[in-house]
Amino acid sequence: MDDSKIIEEFRNSFSIQISELTNTIQQISEESVLKSVEIIKNTKGKVACSGMGKSGLIAQKIAATFSSLGTPAFFLHPGEALHGDLGALQKEDVVLVIAKSGESEEVIQMLNVVKKMGNPVIGILGNSRSRAGSLCDVVLNAYVSKEADPLNLAPTSSTTVALVIGDSLASTLAKIKRFQPENFAFYHPAGQLGKRLLLNVEDLLILDQGNPVVYIHDSIVKLLETITKPNLGGAIVVDENYKTIGIVTDGDIRRSILKFGNILDKKIEDIMTRNPIIVRKNTKAIDALHLMEDRPSQISVIPVVDEDDKPIGLLRIHDLVKAGL
Repeated sequence: MDDSKIIEEFRNSFSIQISELTNTIQQISEESVLKSVEIIKNTKGKVACSGMGKSGLIAQKIAATFSSLGTPAFFLHPGEALHGDLGALQKEDVVLVIAKSGESEEVIQMLNVVKKMGNPVIGILGNSRSRAGSLCDVVLNAYVSKEADPLNLAPTSSTTVALVIGDSLASTLAKIKRFQPENFAFYHPAGQLGKRLLLNVEDLLILDQGNPVVYIHDSIVKLLETITKPNLGGAIVVDENYKTIGIVTDGDIRRSILKFGNILDKKIEDIMTRNPIIVRKNTKAIDALHLMEDRPSQISVIPVVDEDDKPIGLLRIHDLVKAGL
């Protein structure tokens, strides 16, 4: 197959799935959407997403979407459900079953038991008149006229449609529940969004290396020892009340040597940067990063202080970048 045929086949498969999605939105009744959303919104339990084979994989993804958007959900394998896993299903839970034909024996057997348990069942079904359809309280019509593979056999268009329907339900519930980025961040603390919304500068301080602080009247030798020992790239200068009044960085030391030559006979106030830019300990780490970066000359270290301007640590831009912000 030459390159043009390969591109043609790829685009054809892509177009079929788009077409089936467009058709599906026309065939799903508003009543079924409203009823499905109402059932899930009012449940005090979780959404048990279930399906066999490729539909099961889609059910797993839909369960993950629900959970990450504020509606607790889990995957329930129909086959395993018949051998003990139905014990995970509580009376407050809703079952969301995904199936193309709706005639899988494992799915039918599971739904028969679920109905006896009294749990509401929502179906995302390619055949609403199937046996599975008769066991559902509401069916979202996921019929497709054509799969997107050359043989019209492999679950492609059908799984795409089912996934979009499930994700759309989850998104709608998130909107109704007024789910916010801050909520999303709590469920994704290791992701970039989670870090940007949850991490404060205090979380990134290297406290085990100490707090590099010198008093304004300390010696230059004391200053150099303080900067060198934790190797954080600087030291915070405080007054007699332990309030932050300046900072001395590695760069300040180099510039002072170039200016004065021997700096050991100088005072700290001769080489420090007065009234430095500071951040409070509860400042968002991402805000601190912008404060240090978004300026003509970047800041490599910045004092972190409490509400009384007393230093609690020195934050490096390296630590912010390393945190994945």
